[in-house]
Amino acid sequence: MLCVLAHPDDVDFGAAGTVAGWVDAGLEVAYLLVTRGDAGGFDDTPREQMPIMREAEQRAAAAAVGVKQVEFLDGYRDGLLTPSIELRRDITAAIRRFRPDRVLTNSPLRRWDRIAGPSHPDHLAAGEATTCAVYPDARNPFTFTDLELEPWTVREIWYSGGPDPDHVVDITDAFPQKVAALRAHVSQTSHIPDFSDMIRARMAATAQAAGLPEGRLAEAFSVFSTA
Repeated sequence: MLCVLAHPDDVDFGAAGTVAGWVDAGLEVAYLLVTRGDAGGFDDTPREQMPIMREAEQRAAAAAVGVKQVEFLDGYRDGLLTPSIELRRDITAAIRRFRPDRVLTNSPLRRWDRIAGPSHPDHLAAGEATTCAVYPDARNPFTFTDLELEPWTVREIWYSGGPDPDHVVDITDAFPQKVAALRAHVSQTSHIPDFSDMIRARMAATAQAAGLPEGRLAEAFSVFSTA
């Protein structure tokens, strides 16, 4: 499994519980972060320190859910991301190296009901570039031939944060790991009062909307076969 997302913390807000379940089931999961989140934060931390902090935070968050392999792309700025050919090439290279059956990424579709957060332009760009890398780029032997990597066909793509999700994962048992992963992003979450309660309420609402029993917690995705 390869998770390709725009910023440090994206995978944890959207899917840390699900990822923890995958790892517990014995699946190999790796993260690829497109930026180091240099435009994030809520205090007077010097800007040059922010990407260093956020990379360390993401590695700690990954460890909280059992993910050992975390990579970052170079050359992409937080807040300025576009689904460029260069980004498609870099993600294609990662797919051909990792050879995942499943890719999880930001949704490339804007949500008009909740434009803040899920519809960040970087999220849309990362989702679009990853979609193009999954199909047709990574599987096409005549695309990005300079990479000198064998083509690879991803079988399934999962979108996080998009409108009208069609797949729900019960993460009740993994909720403590999700909170631990999110708390590792100190620069992004330490200023939020009652943070754990806020995340629990969101996950409870997702579970309720999907018809899960009272007291259950869930994350939601849009899932598509790409084979």
